[in-house]
Amino acid sequence: MKSPHVETTGSFVVWLTGLSGAGKSTLAYELRNRFLISGTLSVVLDGDRIRSGLCRDLGFAPQDRRENVRRAAEVAKLILESGQIAIVALISPTQDDRQLARRIVGAPNFVEVYCQCPLEICEARDVKGLYRLARSGGISQFTGISAPYEPPLEPDVVVNTAASSLAECVGELLSFIEVRQAGR
Repeated sequence: MKSPHVETTGSFVVWLTGLSGAGKSTLAYELRNRFLISGTLSVVLDGDRIRSGLCRDLGFAPQDRRENVRRAAEVAKLILESGQIAIVALISPTQDDRQLARRIVGAPNFVEVYCQCPLEICEARDVKGLYRLARSGGISQFTGISAPYEPPLEPDVVVNTAASSLAECVGELLSFIEVRQAGR
């Protein structure tokens, strides 16, 4: 396994997308820890925390989801402009929403990461019981059940969180970032 040291030059935004339970937040916090070890400043913008604070006034209709993504992207851009790395863990269910985030942040500074995980694995990992509630009709507009999720067509990185360990997923992502940063 590679050393946890990560060489980075400049700031950027890592945008983790995938279904609920795909491992976005787990990956985001482990990535932050790896950056911290190397002395690189980074901030995690976790979808659940954003929803409970900055976006608590939003529902789950398509226009509200888009506004949630827009707000997260604007905050990520502020973090980027402060010279830090923003790690965003947000379902961001549509291609259009992720393209909006990319435009706000700026394409050269945006790393789209698809946390690929089959729905049945995400449901098995669901400690909050949200999938069960959505399947019973208790939650409407739940991504992957009663609301669509569009997997990225051309993400920068795909990590298979069902088949790979957390260390392997972080390693893949860090390898991509190191190569990309070296080419800047």
